[in-house]
Amino acid sequence: MSGSSPSERLGLHRSLLTNQLLQAAAAILAAAVTSFLGQIQDVTLFVSGAGIVFTCAAVIVLSPRDRLPSWIALAVPVIDVIAIGLMRGSAPVAGIGLLWAFPAIWIGAAFGIRGVIGVTVAVSAIITYQAFDESHRVAASTFVLPFTLAALATMSHFATQRTRAQRSLLEKQSAELRRSLERARRQEDLVTEVLDAVDFGVIHITPGGEFAVSNEAHARLQAGTDAVGPSSAVFAADGITPLESRQTPFARARAGEVFDGELVWYGMPGEDRRALNVTVRRLRPRDGADGGRVVVSRDVTAEETALRAREDLVASVSHELRTPLTSIIGYLELALDDDRLEPSTREQLEIAERNAIRLRELVADILAVSAASRHGVGFALQPAPADLEAIVRAAVTSVAPRAAAQGIEIDASAVRSCPTVVDAHRLRQVVDNLLSNAVKYNRRGGRVTVTVDREEDTVVLRVADDGPGISPSEQGRIFERFFRADAVRNSTVHGSGLGLAISRDIARAHGGDITVATQPGRGSVFTVRLPHKEGAASWSSMS
Repeated sequence: MSGSSPSERLGLHRSLLTNQLLQAAAAILAAAVTSFLGQIQDVTLFVSGAGIVFTCAAVIVLSPRDRLPSWIALAVPVIDVIAIGLMRGSAPVAGIGLLWAFPAIWIGAAFGIRGVIGVTVAVSAIITYQAFDESHRVAASTFVLPFTLAALATMSHFATQRTRAQRSLLEKQSAELRRSLERARRQEDLVTEVLDAVDFGVIHITPGGEFAVSNEAHARLQAGTDAVGPSSAVFAADGITPLESRQTPFARARAGEVFDGELVWYGMPGEDRRALNVTVRRLRPRDGADGGRVVVSRDVTAEETALRAREDLVASVSHELRTPLTSIIGYLELALDDDRLEPSTREQLEIAERNAIRLRELVADILAVSAASRHGVGFALQPAPADLEAIVRAAVTSVAPRAAAQGIEIDASAVRSCPTVVDAHRLRQVVDNLLSNAVKYNRRGGRVTVTVDREEDTVVLRVADDGPGISPSEQGRIFERFFRADAVRNSTVHGSGLGLAISRDIARAHGGDITVATQPGRGSVFTVRLPHKEGAASWSSMS
């Protein structure tokens, strides 16, 4: 026991003190009962035994709790056994021997099997001595009592072993829990350091809409925004349209919405504004419970400012180019109207006119894209009742000479009448782009098929060709602005890479979309789907 830890020595003192005080209380009760019944034969011997029990109790009470000497832990229960023997000898019929249960239980718990054997032998020796005394007779208790005490000591021993095993298991679990807690704390510190090191804001919103975890970049970026209060004006991606407090990204995130790449501006136009790109993702639920949402915000003020400056420059240059181009084309047309031109001169003027017209179309495309980008809401439409069949047939007629020059057949037999409400000018631009591409990038002597039909509440336009198709690696980028496939860039076919991008923007501005299905060597099918609006049907019937 000398090598025991302070906590173990404290527990030993506490258990020994409890056992000794209970034993002393039982001795007092035995003394009172035996005195009342007159069963004490030798008062001096009884008082001596009881006094020894009380003295042992006093020694334990006065011993230091955290420095209990090991010899006291062994000597006290041995002395108790002898003292109870003296009390039993002075009152043999009073059942004082039951008090041996207290030291037997404690010795079995503290000293194990050796203690069980020792206390059993000691009690048996005392009982045998007293039984064969000239004044006593051999009784059943002479054999039963030692066995009972041995059983009690044994049960105490095994109970103590189980308790120690459970305590050891609990200590191991507690140590493992402390290690796990320390690992979790280190991981949390690492995550915090990583989050604080990045230059984009991260914040966790609980299912209840409360802000839980955030990094330093979030506090820096969101200063003056709706994340900490409506202290700054908030505008949509165009920088002009104001947003209500419930429409701001963080308010929407707290309401449970999930979105990707939402651009917002903070600050009034003309001030030192800030543009943030905000993404909200839902965290994976655990145990069926909502994990909340994580909001990632990135400062894109420099990028957006540069993009707007570029668009303004492109728009300005395009505007400046359009006026002289119009004048050049006009004078070329006047020159070509002169019947006195030499054939060689006419051919040169026609080449100049074609290139000027192509340049004007390119300028018009750039202006359209710049206008849509500046407003951030796509193309401004002027919808009116129109029949898609008429728009498509006019576009087919316009592209037919170019198709015939390359031996390409255009099949428009499946074009059906589909009255709807659209911006006819913009939609004609979409059809012209699709037909022009189908002819331009088709093989010589190929075929282009155009269909227009209704599918439930949708008007569907399809333009199919049997040209070379588009490679899988480029299919995802054909609607990007200024993108041209490698095979096209390496050919003599001219283009700006804006036609499909403009066509998709126009389709989406109508509430529809444009998709492509293509395989290399098997041609392409471009499909435009537009919502059918009933107002066109009544207009068509009246007209």
